[in-house]
Amino acid sequence: MPNSVLLLDVYPENIKLQVQIPLKEMEFAVPFDVSDTSQLTSGNKALTNYLSQHIGITGKRQLPWAMHLDRILVKNTTQNGTGEFFELIAEYTAVPADHNTRQFTLYYDAVIHQVNSHRALVSIRQDWENGIIDNQGTEIGTVGYNLDTQKATPLNVDLRKGSNWRGFISMVKLGTQHISEGTDHLMFLLVLLLCAPLTYFNGKWILSSDLKSSLLKILKITISFTIGHSLTLILASLEIINFPVKTIEIIIALSILVTAVHVIKPVFPNRENIIALVFGLIHGLAFSTVLSELHLSAYRLLISLLGFNIGIEAMQFLIIILLIPWLLIISRYKIYGVLKNGLAVLAGFSALAWTKERFSGQENFISRYLNAFTENSILFVLFLFLLTMVVFLGSQIKGRGKSLR
Repeated sequence: MPNSVLLLDVYPENIKLQVQIPLKEMEFAVPFDVSDTSQLTSGNKALTNYLSQHIGITGKRQLPWAMHLDRILVKNTTQNGTGEFFELIAEYTAVPADHNTRQFTLYYDAVIHQVNSHRALVSIRQDWENGIIDNQGTEIGTVGYNLDTQKATPLNVDLRKGSNWRGFISMVKLGTQHISEGTDHLMFLLVLLLCAPLTYFNGKWILSSDLKSSLLKILKITISFTIGHSLTLILASLEIINFPVKTIEIIIALSILVTAVHVIKPVFPNRENIIALVFGLIHGLAFSTVLSELHLSAYRLLISLLGFNIGIEAMQFLIIILLIPWLLIISRYKIYGVLKNGLAVLAGFSALAWTKERFSGQENFISRYLNAFTENSILFVLFLFLLTMVVFLGSQIKGRGKSLR
């Protein structure tokens, strides 16, 4: 049977507590009907009274914390081995009486007081100063029925004192993770870099005259994208500007489409840095949603902005290091035109699939394959490396054959 789940977001002033209770277990424990899920709201006095009697927190001196109910909702969910089921989600803001959110005792016996086999898994979902920022949660204990005392055993929580350094490092890791798992961001950067070894002449792409100009172009593109996304990341995280997430996600998909068209037929010839700057502003707005969801204080937000941005830049630099050498080498051969246009077409179709998905809110089979691509993106680097080696070695063998004749 499914367990209850308690997720804690720890802040200096309070703790956000999310309680997830499976309804099919809850119906055995409560003295009221839970079959009509439309009635399970914060306006249901019987429900809110039941929860308040079975959920609580006290501090070091056994002083009870103030428990403010924020909202109640019902959601369809799945746990490993249990299949799909409905669960009640109650969200609280717990304010300590002793101003200490690092040490407390959690009391919970909802369902457990009647269904003795029931368990509640307790996890920390966010503790910035200890570097915990995980939507799935880091488990810290279990609340269950004690046969000796014949009641649920409270969970004593003692969180170690963290530091700004741990929080900073966690944000660097979050920045690298956000780029490495962001298929659309990776694809935009890849497509933009396809133009790096080329230059515009007489209405079409031609090979750049020298390596220096190609490297300079890469540098301009990278710096422009960095300036763009850093600017809006800061402004949006500080809530100076604000745009709907759905709109931003759609524009990001369209930015890939525009860039893909530009790779095939120059739209903004020799102005790739301008494209990177403009669309970098849009990508930065998407980055900012990650930080805004953490609800950090102003000081911690500034530290997080720095760490998150460093993580993004580090991952971008790694991507460039992995891709550019092979792109620069293979661009010297005719096959690069086929490779460039093929990747651009693939990116264009991907952008259209993302646009459709983000308009409709429904996943399609193309976007599912794209998510799988992100998980195996190292295979693309390996493919590019092997293709470059085959083309390079093939040209060397062919050249030697000609010299022998």
